[in-house]
Amino acid sequence: MNTRLATLVLRCVAAALAACSLSIAAAVEKTPFTVAVVPQFRAEEIHRVWAPLLERLGKETGLSFVLSVSPSIPAFEEGMLAGRPDFAYMNPYHQVMGMRAQGYVPLVRDTKPLSGILVVRKDDPIKSVKELDGKQIAFPAPNAFGASLWIRALLDKREGIKIKPVYVKTHSNAYRHAAAGLSAAAGGIESTLGEEPPEMQSALRVLLETPGVPPHPLSAHPRVPPATQRAVADALLRMAADPSLKALLGDIPWNTIVRADHARDYQPLEKFGLDDYVVRAPPP
Repeated sequence: MNTRLATLVLRCVAAALAACSLSIAAAVEKTPFTVAVVPQFRAEEIHRVWAPLLERLGKETGLSFVLSVSPSIPAFEEGMLAGRPDFAYMNPYHQVMGMRAQGYVPLVRDTKPLSGILVVRKDDPIKSVKELDGKQIAFPAPNAFGASLWIRALLDKREGIKIKPVYVKTHSNAYRHAAAGLSAAAGGIESTLGEEPPEMQSALRVLLETPGVPPHPLSAHPRVPPATQRAVADALLRMAADPSLKALLGDIPWNTIVRADHARDYQPLEKFGLDDYVVRAPPP
């Protein structure tokens, strides 16, 4: 092969490789990022709240996002701990667990502290949590932080009582258990109780409220490039500052969001010994 022909071949190969690289990069850029949301509510409610938000976030960032809704909180945990979602909206102790297992990085959170609540029927004569000793209490899932994990730890360590937990998949189901008298009480959080129909809210009263902690973050798996993580956080902060988008963010609820930091916001939860109350899902 003469020199001119060899040069031509090399140029063709280089051009082909460059085109291939560009094609791969474009394909990667267009690949949707998965966003998993802890299922505190029914799937249709999660889609109602999150689908339009992710659509707008895509416009703000030039990226593509696809919503992933698990059938239960334990199923969400299994996927998150295996590192399946690129982004995950998770409870505070999920963030602790996710950092340990996969290195999930919290990006943004609301400023309002998260408190768990223990509710009973409004007409129930119970006056003290001590009266729940030995009783059945409904929770959405073992590791739902404010609505279960935090409450069960406090009842055991601070109140010194033993209960019979029953796990009914969602916050709404837990409230209905208490309202129907199927359980003596139910665990939840203020925001989910506030989403219930007025007749359900009026049927229940709060017996106990836990101390507040930094609320659910939106977190990113470390495989998501740092520049993309920053772009998503920056876009959400811009959106939060836009009064016209208040309704889009308010149902999460993200009323006033800030950047999240694992060491400052979530690592302190390690000192409460909550691992003693985490229920591990059995292997498949």
